[in-house]
Amino acid sequence: MSKHYLQILPTIKLLAFDMDGVFTNGSMMMIPGEEPIRSFYARDGFAIREAVAAGFQVAIITRGKSEEVKRRMTALGVQDIVLGAFEKWDALETICFSYDIKPEEVLYMGDDVPDMEVLEQVGIPTCPADAAFDVQKICTYISPFEGGRGCVRDVVEKVMRAQGKWVVA
Repeated sequence: MSKHYLQILPTIKLLAFDMDGVFTNGSMMMIPGEEPIRSFYARDGFAIREAVAAGFQVAIITRGKSEEVKRRMTALGVQDIVLGAFEKWDALETICFSYDIKPEEVLYMGDDVPDMEVLEQVGIPTCPADAAFDVQKICTYISPFEGGRGCVRDVVEKVMRAQGKWVVA
């Protein structure tokens, strides 16, 4: 019998996320000749900054190639940012290897079909409330918050509280 996700929270060492549909609501404003414009939720950013400060490894693995996304995540303290990742599992496996972290010590949040291979192999597969149906079916935790509206904060806070590392723990 597999463990309930609440039992695994204390063992998580790496918090990994897709970008569009997780940190954002998946919408992009297109302006001719410019990079797409995305909107980020400040509380998600706060949680990421706190996780990094508490010593968690945080990774962003996205098929997108936006340098603005890289700048935003770097400003939050994230060091592992993989842009243009069409093989997300390979990217995550490389990150895990570099920190000697096992897949079962990873919480991953994704929202759509390209995330499914990773979700099927990590300790805690999670998704936003508005994730694709097939993704929701394989996740052990579905945040009550939608992408770009606090789902990242939700899972980061859960992990940090379980480990006594949340800001007000």
